[in-house]
Amino acid sequence: MPERQAPWPQQLHRLTFGFPVPGGLRTPQGWEVTWRGCAVMGILNVTPDSFSDGGRHLGAAALTQARALRDAGALIIDVGGESTRPGAEPVPAEVELDRVRPVLRALVGEGVLLSVDTRKPEVARAALEAGAHLVNDVSGLRDPQMVQVCAGAGAPACVMHMQGEPRTMQDAPHYADVVAEVHGFLRAQAERVRGAGVPAVLLDPGLGFGKTLEHNLALLRALPDLTAGEWPVLVGASRKGLVGRLADVPDPAQRDPGSVALHLHAARQGAALVRVHAVAEHVQALRVQAALESPPGAAPLQSPA
Repeated sequence: MPERQAPWPQQLHRLTFGFPVPGGLRTPQGWEVTWRGCAVMGILNVTPDSFSDGGRHLGAAALTQARALRDAGALIIDVGGESTRPGAEPVPAEVELDRVRPVLRALVGEGVLLSVDTRKPEVARAALEAGAHLVNDVSGLRDPQMVQVCAGAGAPACVMHMQGEPRTMQDAPHYADVVAEVHGFLRAQAERVRGAGVPAVLLDPGLGFGKTLEHNLALLRALPDLTAGEWPVLVGASRKGLVGRLADVPDPAQRDPGSVALHLHAARQGAALVRVHAVAEHVQALRVQAALESPPGAAPLQSPA
């Protein structure tokens, strides 16, 4: 459980796995990966239509990019074969698997944790068999089969909040109280998922997934409420529309500076992970911020990877 009394660079986070993983230590509960402060999850989209980098990391380019993310300091590489940008159409499971499975198999033994970004239980199962270590489900493990897949494999899961589904989620998002509803859903799902045997759970408030700009800002301001609990929190604002609107930057590829700013805020509020495109830039910014906020004489924050 994170040490919430300490400054954020010293807060301890952990994920438990039911099988050996890179950087994991054997404990009575399973194999544990621990880190202090805020670590980085690198985004690897092997899709032709993702909003920021669609088509850039296909085939051999995916492996080159994955190794670059690892070398830049990513604790986890999140491999996704289906775009979940607003308005995106779903793709068949076979197509999604054809995209992610070769990448995962090629990255086994590369010394980095691998996540599969999928909503489909059959894709998650095959991805875990191919070498993924955890499942990042934007639909929040609402599908009981997804819970069974993760529990059966001993794989941690990231539970994200999304109102609606990607094709329609930004049509007319509405909440009576966005913070209460999102945090309530995440905590209830985490309890249910853990109770079903999933060894560890990350919570993601789902910025941009069925939320207006004001909803997103309310959730960012309320992060201390979410990170004060027992569940480690992942925040993903990288290159999203809220950055574009706040900074008046229409091109997603030009939104890294604003993304760093939002993720530094998330780290200061106790986030355990930030999910990003620009790994090197985030690792550098987080190290500098950690040094500024660490007690005098404390050792510099090192990458947990």
